[in-house]
Amino acid sequence: MHKNLKNISFGDLVISENNNYILVNKPPFIASLDDRADSKNLLSLAKEVSEEYQICHRLDKETSGVVVFAKNADAYRNFAMQLENREVKKIYHAVTHGLHKFEDFEADEPLLTTSTKSRVDFRAGKPSFTLIGSLEHFKKHTLVKCFPVTGRMHQIRAHLAHHEAPIVSDPAYGGEDAFLSELKRNYNYKKWEEENPMINRVALHSSQVAFKDLDGKVIEGEAEYPKDFSVLIKLLRKFN
Repeated sequence: MHKNLKNISFGDLVISENNNYILVNKPPFIASLDDRADSKNLLSLAKEVSEEYQICHRLDKETSGVVVFAKNADAYRNFAMQLENREVKKIYHAVTHGLHKFEDFEADEPLLTTSTKSRVDFRAGKPSFTLIGSLEHFKKHTLVKCFPVTGRMHQIRAHLAHHEAPIVSDPAYGGEDAFLSELKRNYNYKKWEEENPMINRVALHSSQVAFKDLDGKVIEGEAEYPKDFSVLIKLLRKFN
Protein backbone atom coordinates (compact mmCIF):
# COMPACT_ATOMS: atom_id res chain seq x y z
CA MET A 1 0.00 0.00 0.00
CA HIS A 2 1.11 3.53 -0.75
CA LYS A 3 2.64 5.08 2.36
CA ASN A 4 0.17 8.01 2.40
CA LEU A 5 -2.84 5.69 2.57
CA LYS A 6 -2.06 3.78 5.75
CA ASN A 7 -4.09 5.99 8.08
CA ILE A 8 -6.85 6.97 5.67
CA SER A 9 -10.51 6.65 6.67
CA PHE A 10 -13.64 6.43 4.54
CA GLY A 11 -14.86 9.77 5.86
CA ASP A 12 -11.74 11.48 4.50
CA LEU A 13 -12.81 10.57 0.97
CA VAL A 14 -16.48 11.59 0.94
CA ILE A 15 -17.50 14.16 -1.70
CA SER A 16 -21.24 14.13 -0.98
CA GLU A 17 -23.99 11.86 0.34
CA ASN A 18 -27.74 11.55 0.83
CA ASN A 19 -30.04 8.84 2.21
CA ASN A 20 -29.19 6.37 -0.57
CA TYR A 21 -25.74 7.11 -1.97
CA ILE A 22 -22.26 8.25 -1.03
CA LEU A 23 -19.84 9.66 -3.59
CA VAL A 24 -16.16 9.36 -2.69
CA ASN A 25 -12.90 10.48 -4.29
CA LYS A 26 -10.71 7.39 -4.54
CA PRO A 27 -6.99 8.07 -4.15
CA PRO A 28 -4.58 6.31 -6.51
CA PHE A 29 -2.84 3.13 -5.28
CA ILE A 30 -5.80 1.77 -3.32
CA ALA A 31 -7.87 -1.09 -4.74
CA SER A 32 -11.64 -0.67 -5.12
CA LEU A 33 -12.32 -4.22 -3.94
CA ASP A 34 -10.34 -6.95 -2.21
CA ASP A 35 -6.76 -7.05 -3.45
CA ARG A 36 -4.72 -10.07 -2.43
CA ALA A 37 -1.65 -7.94 -1.89
CA ASP A 38 -3.53 -5.47 0.29
CA SER A 39 -6.05 -5.97 3.06
CA LYS A 40 -7.13 -2.32 2.98
CA ASN A 41 -9.31 -1.36 0.02
CA LEU A 42 -12.12 1.08 -0.67
CA LEU A 43 -14.87 -1.41 0.16
CA SER A 44 -13.24 -2.50 3.42
CA LEU A 45 -12.96 1.16 4.46
CA ALA A 46 -16.69 1.61 3.77
CA LYS A 47 -17.58 -1.54 5.73
CA GLU A 48 -15.83 -0.03 8.77
CA VAL A 49 -18.58 2.61 8.73
CA SER A 50 -21.51 0.33 7.88
CA GLU A 51 -21.86 -3.27 6.74
CA GLU A 52 -24.78 -2.13 4.60
CA TYR A 53 -22.61 -0.06 2.26
CA GLN A 54 -21.97 -1.58 -1.17
CA ILE A 55 -19.65 -0.38 -3.90
CA CYS A 56 -21.57 0.22 -7.15
CA HIS A 57 -18.68 0.09 -9.64
CA ARG A 58 -14.89 -0.04 -9.54
CA LEU A 59 -11.82 1.81 -10.72
CA ASP A 60 -8.43 0.28 -11.44
CA LYS A 61 -6.02 0.48 -8.52
CA GLU A 62 -3.89 3.24 -10.09
CA THR A 63 -6.89 5.26 -11.30
CA SER A 64 -8.12 8.05 -9.03
CA GLY A 65 -11.50 9.72 -8.85
CA VAL A 66 -15.19 9.47 -8.11
CA VAL A 67 -16.72 6.16 -6.99
CA VAL A 68 -20.37 5.60 -5.99
CA PHE A 69 -21.46 3.63 -2.92
CA ALA A 70 -25.02 2.51 -2.17
CA LYS A 71 -26.28 2.69 1.39
CA ASN A 72 -28.99 0.05 0.92
CA ALA A 73 -30.03 -2.81 -1.36
CA ASP A 74 -32.66 -0.78 -3.27
CA ALA A 75 -30.11 1.91 -4.07
CA TYR A 76 -27.60 -0.70 -5.23
CA ARG A 77 -30.14 -2.31 -7.58
CA ASN A 78 -31.17 1.10 -8.90
CA PHE A 79 -27.59 1.98 -9.83
CA ALA A 80 -26.89 -1.48 -11.26
CA MET A 81 -29.89 -1.20 -13.61
CA GLN A 82 -28.75 2.20 -14.85
CA LEU A 83 -25.25 0.84 -15.38
CA GLU A 84 -26.64 -2.08 -17.39
CA ASN A 85 -28.79 0.26 -19.48
CA ARG A 86 -25.83 2.61 -20.05
CA GLU A 87 -27.59 5.46 -18.26
CA VAL A 88 -24.76 6.29 -15.85
CA LYS A 89 -22.64 9.13 -17.21
CA LYS A 90 -18.95 9.02 -16.30
CA ILE A 91 -16.31 11.51 -17.46
CA TYR A 92 -12.60 10.68 -17.17
CA HIS A 93 -9.59 12.94 -17.66
CA ALA A 94 -6.31 11.58 -19.00
CA VAL A 95 -2.94 12.99 -20.00
CA THR A 96 -1.83 11.47 -23.29
CA HIS A 97 1.36 11.49 -25.32
CA GLY A 98 1.33 13.65 -28.43
CA LEU A 99 -0.79 16.58 -29.60
CA HIS A 100 -4.32 15.54 -30.51
CA LYS A 101 -7.36 17.49 -31.67
CA PHE A 102 -10.22 15.28 -30.56
CA GLU A 103 -13.55 17.07 -31.05
CA ASP A 104 -16.43 14.81 -30.00
CA PHE A 105 -14.35 12.00 -31.46
CA GLU A 106 -16.08 8.61 -31.47
CA ALA A 107 -13.85 5.61 -30.78
CA ASP A 108 -15.99 2.60 -31.62
CA GLU A 109 -13.49 -0.20 -32.17
CA PRO A 110 -14.60 -3.56 -30.69
CA LEU A 111 -12.49 -4.76 -27.75
CA LEU A 112 -11.45 -8.28 -26.86
CA THR A 113 -10.73 -8.65 -23.16
CA THR A 114 -8.42 -11.18 -21.54
CA SER A 115 -7.87 -11.59 -17.80
CA THR A 116 -5.39 -8.69 -17.67
CA LYS A 117 -5.81 -6.58 -20.81
CA SER A 118 -8.09 -5.42 -23.62
CA ARG A 119 -7.18 -4.96 -27.27
CA VAL A 120 -8.94 -3.92 -30.46
CA ASP A 121 -10.16 -7.02 -32.31
CA PHE A 122 -12.54 -6.53 -35.25
CA ARG A 123 -13.38 -10.25 -35.47
CA ALA A 124 -13.80 -11.40 -31.86
CA GLY A 125 -14.14 -8.12 -29.92
CA LYS A 126 -17.30 -6.88 -28.21
CA PRO A 127 -18.90 -3.56 -29.21
CA SER A 128 -17.14 -0.71 -27.37
CA PHE A 129 -17.80 2.99 -27.60
CA THR A 130 -15.89 5.97 -26.12
CA LEU A 131 -16.43 9.68 -26.80
CA ILE A 132 -13.17 11.67 -26.62
CA GLY A 133 -12.53 15.42 -26.52
CA SER A 134 -9.33 17.43 -26.14
CA LEU A 135 -9.30 19.83 -23.18
CA GLU A 136 -5.81 21.36 -23.21
CA HIS A 137 -2.65 21.11 -25.31
CA PHE A 138 0.88 21.26 -23.94
CA LYS A 139 4.31 21.03 -25.55
CA LYS A 140 4.23 17.27 -26.14
CA HIS A 141 1.07 16.12 -24.39
CA THR A 142 -2.72 16.55 -24.44
CA LEU A 143 -5.24 16.58 -21.59
CA VAL A 144 -8.34 14.78 -22.83
CA LYS A 145 -11.78 13.97 -21.44
CA CYS A 146 -13.37 10.60 -22.16
CA PHE A 147 -16.96 9.43 -21.83
CA PRO A 148 -17.12 5.61 -21.97
CA VAL A 149 -20.60 4.68 -23.22
CA THR A 150 -19.88 0.97 -22.80
CA GLY A 151 -17.95 -0.41 -19.84
CA ARG A 152 -15.26 -2.77 -21.09
CA MET A 153 -12.15 -3.39 -19.02
CA HIS A 154 -9.44 -0.76 -19.71
CA GLN A 155 -11.69 0.63 -22.45
CA ILE A 156 -10.36 4.20 -22.35
CA ARG A 157 -6.74 3.06 -22.17
CA ALA A 158 -7.16 0.66 -25.12
CA HIS A 159 -9.10 3.10 -27.30
CA LEU A 160 -6.68 5.99 -26.71
CA ALA A 161 -3.70 3.74 -27.45
CA HIS A 162 -5.34 2.54 -30.67
CA HIS A 163 -5.68 6.16 -31.79
CA GLU A 164 -1.99 6.83 -31.11
CA ALA A 165 -2.69 8.74 -27.89
CA PRO A 166 -1.50 6.37 -25.15
CA ILE A 167 -1.87 7.60 -21.59
CA VAL A 168 1.27 8.82 -19.79
CA SER A 169 2.87 6.14 -17.57
CA ASP A 170 0.71 3.34 -18.97
CA PRO A 171 3.30 0.86 -20.30
CA ALA A 172 0.71 -1.90 -20.77
CA TYR A 173 -0.82 0.20 -23.55
CA GLY A 174 2.32 1.85 -24.92
CA GLY A 175 2.32 4.90 -22.66
CA GLU A 176 5.83 5.87 -21.58
CA ASP A 177 6.79 7.87 -18.50
CA ALA A 178 6.96 11.67 -18.84
CA PHE A 179 10.07 13.45 -17.57
CA LEU A 180 10.69 17.10 -16.80
CA SER A 181 14.01 16.96 -18.68
CA GLU A 182 12.01 16.45 -21.91
CA LEU A 183 10.29 19.81 -21.41
CA LYS A 184 12.66 22.06 -19.47
CA ARG A 185 15.67 23.53 -21.20
CA ASN A 186 19.03 22.96 -19.50
CA TYR A 187 17.38 20.72 -16.94
CA ASN A 188 20.02 19.56 -14.47
CA TYR A 189 19.75 16.58 -12.23
CA LYS A 190 22.57 14.75 -10.53
CA LYS A 191 24.10 12.37 -13.03
CA TRP A 192 24.38 9.56 -10.51
CA GLU A 193 20.68 9.84 -9.66
CA GLU A 194 17.94 8.45 -11.84
CA GLU A 195 15.37 11.07 -12.83
CA ASN A 196 11.88 10.43 -11.49
CA PRO A 197 8.90 10.67 -13.85
CA MET A 198 6.44 13.53 -13.33
CA ILE A 199 3.78 10.99 -12.32
CA ASN A 200 4.42 7.39 -11.28
CA ARG A 201 1.09 5.83 -12.27
CA VAL A 202 -1.34 5.74 -15.18
CA ALA A 203 -2.38 9.39 -15.66
CA LEU A 204 -6.12 8.67 -15.58
CA HIS A 205 -8.71 10.28 -13.28
CA SER A 206 -12.46 9.66 -12.96
CA SER A 207 -13.62 13.27 -12.88
CA GLN A 208 -17.44 13.23 -12.90
CA VAL A 209 -20.43 10.94 -12.49
CA ALA A 210 -24.15 11.49 -12.99
CA PHE A 211 -27.06 9.09 -12.41
CA LYS A 212 -30.62 9.03 -11.05
CA ASP A 213 -31.62 8.52 -7.42
CA LEU A 214 -34.51 6.24 -6.47
CA ASP A 215 -36.94 9.16 -6.86
CA GLY A 216 -35.62 9.99 -10.33
CA LYS A 217 -33.68 13.09 -9.30
CA VAL A 218 -30.24 13.39 -10.87
CA ILE A 219 -27.22 12.97 -8.60
CA GLU A 220 -24.01 14.55 -9.88
CA GLY A 221 -20.55 14.51 -8.38
CA GLU A 222 -17.12 15.79 -9.31
CA ALA A 223 -13.79 14.63 -7.89
CA GLU A 224 -10.85 17.01 -7.61
CA TYR A 225 -7.51 15.90 -9.03
CA PRO A 226 -5.27 14.22 -6.48
CA LYS A 227 -1.93 15.85 -5.79
CA ASP A 228 0.14 13.81 -8.27
CA PHE A 229 -2.23 14.47 -11.20
CA SER A 230 -2.50 18.15 -10.27
CA VAL A 231 1.30 18.51 -10.11
CA LEU A 232 1.64 16.85 -13.53
CA ILE A 233 -0.80 19.36 -15.08
CA LYS A 234 0.96 22.32 -13.40
CA LEU A 235 4.37 21.22 -14.71
CA LEU A 236 3.03 20.69 -18.24
CA ARG A 237 1.48 24.16 -18.18
CA LYS A 238 4.59 25.79 -16.74
CA PHE A 239 6.92 24.43 -19.41
CA ASN A 240 4.46 24.62 -22.29
